[in-house]
Amino acid sequence: MVAHVTHFFNGGLEQPFPGEDRITIPSPREVPTYDLKPEMSAAELAQTAVEALAQYDLVIMNFANPDMVGHTGVLEAAIRAVEVVDKGVEKVVEGTLSLGGCLLITADHGNCEKMRNIDGSPYTAHTTNPVHLVFVSREAHRFTVDNGILADVAPTLLFLLNLKRPPQMTGRNLLRYKLP
Repeated sequence: MVAHVTHFFNGGLEQPFPGEDRITIPSPREVPTYDLKPEMSAAELAQTAVEALAQYDLVIMNFANPDMVGHTGVLEAAIRAVEVVDKGVEKVVEGTLSLGGCLLITADHGNCEKMRNIDGSPYTAHTTNPVHLVFVSREAHRFTVDNGILADVAPTLLFLLNLKRPPQMTGRNLLRYKLP
């Protein structure tokens, strides 16, 4: 089983690249739908990510809660899922900043903002609403973040890693230095 974010970040390739380690935190299997356990594995994922921060130059992770719970159409559970993810993100942000690192926080689609169809049935598709790219760093005040598309996330990440964007990447870096 390949994690969602790994599958897409690696261009659909199943095999890890040289120097890549994969740590998978499985989602709970004891419930038929995640509205019954909106916490899923978020706390363990956040803790594992914080521990990995000291070992790696780059950690890519995915809190699946809002997506998976959002598909159920149960608003109270979706609210709980977002609250749990908010706590997990806070923990990862604190851990990253304590090490002098930075984060890009984004999603590939929306979901929780539209949970029901007009007839009241669960809205099970992903929305096409724009999602934010949030840059977190002690130096964030020196930058603005442009609007962009999903293809711009990887070039932005390469910029932060001080790596050259390969010509195959058609996206662009979304971080711009603020003028004095």
